[in-house]
Amino acid sequence: MIRVGLEIIPGHIKATKAYQFAVDVTTGKLVSGKKRIQACQRFLDELVLSCSDPKYPWEFDVKAAFRPIDFIERFLIPTKGAYSRTEMLPWQHFVQANMYGWLSRKTGYRRFRESLIIVGQGNGKSTMIAGNAAFGLTADGERGAEIYALSNSREQAKIVYSECAAQIEGSKVLSKHVQTTQGGAYFKNSKFEPLASDSKNLDGRNVHMAVFDEIHEFRDYRLINVIKGKTKKRKQPMIIYITTLGTVIDGPLMDFYVLGSQILAGDAAISRRAADRMFVYIDEIDEEDDPADPACWPKANPSLGRLLDIEDLKDEWDRVKTIPAERSNFINKQLNVFTSVDELSFLDVKTIRKNNKTVPVEDLEGRVCYGGFDLSSTEDFTSACLEFPLPDNNFFVLSHSWTTEKKRELDHEKLDWQHLIEQGCLTICPGEYVDYNYVVRWFLEQRQKYRIETIGYDPAKAFMMIQEMKEKGFILNEVRQGEITLTAPLDDLKERFLDGNIIHNNNPMFNWYLGNVKLTKRSANGTYLPTKQSIYRKIDGFAAFLDAHTEYLRKHPLYIPEDKKLTTVISLQR
Repeated sequence: MIRVGLEIIPGHIKATKAYQFAVDVTTGKLVSGKKRIQACQRFLDELVLSCSDPKYPWEFDVKAAFRPIDFIERFLIPTKGAYSRTEMLPWQHFVQANMYGWLSRKTGYRRFRESLIIVGQGNGKSTMIAGNAAFGLTADGERGAEIYALSNSREQAKIVYSECAAQIEGSKVLSKHVQTTQGGAYFKNSKFEPLASDSKNLDGRNVHMAVFDEIHEFRDYRLINVIKGKTKKRKQPMIIYITTLGTVIDGPLMDFYVLGSQILAGDAAISRRAADRMFVYIDEIDEEDDPADPACWPKANPSLGRLLDIEDLKDEWDRVKTIPAERSNFINKQLNVFTSVDELSFLDVKTIRKNNKTVPVEDLEGRVCYGGFDLSSTEDFTSACLEFPLPDNNFFVLSHSWTTEKKRELDHEKLDWQHLIEQGCLTICPGEYVDYNYVVRWFLEQRQKYRIETIGYDPAKAFMMIQEMKEKGFILNEVRQGEITLTAPLDDLKERFLDGNIIHNNNPMFNWYLGNVKLTKRSANGTYLPTKQSIYRKIDGFAAFLDAHTEYLRKHPLYIPEDKKLTTVISLQR
């Protein structure tokens, strides 16, 4: 990669391990993934800007960058492994130097308010959490500092805190000045405590530093939003998200991952000023890499050769590669690829993310479309959708769901209910069951704008509602929920998803449904039925979409090329 202007950077910056790491990455000396290269290039480019343009709003201060590194290496000792001292690795130098070294030229306060750090399992994440928490508590110069270790559950938060407390207790210096208990660590009038999404009392906080562990487990923004709101009284608060990737594609991590990737690529959908306040470091294998090839593994594991042994990883891969769930877990946790655990998941995360195009809804007015609905049981989710054939083989999906107030209160699905309501994807019905009149009214409203040709439905669940809709002039057709009927539409939909031809304007509820679908094999000739991954991973919105697509195929029979395997008998013609 060509770098122009590095000669302007002062020697004392070039002498740092952070700078050398960035150079080694961008010159190809270290095997690195695309996003690590982008993070390092961002650092080098901004050093040049800072050194050449006195109006550039940020400056890099080596002393500020090195203070937390020096603190961690001098005072903390790892609790696991045969280590007598902590020695931060080059990638950790790079991350720490960026988080603490960039300052505002105007105020002198830290530039980065949020940091997203994604690395593979076993690369020294706990050292980073403990080090930053202990530094924030005792050495960051913040009076009455409040530091929090945050996780999705109280049990996990306590595990994270206990590891941090053990490192403090193991320090000859810190143990003399910091009081540690099961509930927190205290230094003068500052405190460090564990908190979780299910903690009862989240009020009255004044957060200086928050370290979120494994946010891939988070399904909503409740704790994140609370903590962000509690930083406003601090001059230079810091929120750190440090994690591996996971399987929750509808949670905050996916949003952070997409935003972070955009920031690194220089095309974020937020303002430049907002992007400037977030540090991003993502280690993962690249899309074209073969997970079975150890040559690409260093891209997701920056501590390989120091904390991780390549031969141990090879042995682990050989053991799990033929077991779908364990193979998926290795790719997910060690190589940082969003995966779905089930071997017959309908769509993988990469494919779901590919279908991210948008279309102005007002452009659809007057267009032909096909409907579908899935009523489920009265106390569960009910969904309806319209499918619009568009030019270039694209399809637009207009999807809406209903559920009960009781369902939201039980919260088994751990959805961000308020966000879904605000996005117009979900309606909460009062009481303990969904009145199907909501669905009838929805179709009547849509008919005022669109040309609804036919509507497909599961005959096992419809009853009285079908008669009412027919009386109102809708054409409804049964869609039998068997493999002979559904395999062909499933095959066709999968191809369209793989080509990125399904447009739903990034409907978060619909994305959740898509990630929950797995296929159950029904016969030797390759017929399948969709089912949910688990009891609380609902697929009602996908079932409604599948009914609508079946109706489309009835009017537009599939053409099967000679080289395409025929997986089922197509019995969609009426």
